[in-house]
Amino acid sequence: MAYIFLDESGDLGFDFTKKGTTQYFVITLLFADHKRPIEKCVRTVHAHLRKRFRRIGGVLHACKEEDVTRQRLLRCLSQKNCAVMTIYLNKKRVYTRLQDEKAVLYNYVTNILLDRIFTKKLVSSDDIHLIASKRETNKFLNENFRSYLRRQMIVNHTRKIAVEIRTPAEEKALQAVDFVSWAIFRKPEWRDDVYYNTIRGKIVEENPLFP
Repeated sequence: MAYIFLDESGDLGFDFTKKGTTQYFVITLLFADHKRPIEKCVRTVHAHLRKRFRRIGGVLHACKEEDVTRQRLLRCLSQKNCAVMTIYLNKKRVYTRLQDEKAVLYNYVTNILLDRIFTKKLVSSDDIHLIASKRETNKFLNENFRSYLRRQMIVNHTRKIAVEIRTPAEEKALQAVDFVSWAIFRKPEWRDDVYYNTIRGKIVEENPLFP
């Protein structure tokens, strides 16, 4: 079985006069043949936080953690048998019609990433499980996301893919891809490549969309 974990960084707001609206939006896939090594990185960081700060439970979020925690998790992932693919959008250049169809834009970009993985034969298993971090509460949008990706994989690659939407609390590996996506996002958004460089060796492809 192969696992693909999906998360994003930034936001899909297009009102750039509004405080906090990001210029870039990043979607990242972290994929591996086995998810236990990825989960082990997350558990190791949690164990360190319990020992150092007596922090019990909770979910790791890259934007809320200390630098040492971020680097610890990213360094751990950099030593595992996994790979990363990402697309970043310069939102100021996104077509107006897509700005008004955020769910369509999100699905479209995710499909581009999956298509690249399959085209480049980066995942060899016939049993592929995509787990996306939950971002929508609307059941219709979530089901549309799942059915769209499954349909595209069958039409374009004659491959079946299981698509699941879960929270980072439910799926520990999603906490790992959150850190990876955050690290990548900081490079175009803040011109900060410190964290990016830690995970750089695992990035097999990164492309701009609407550069």
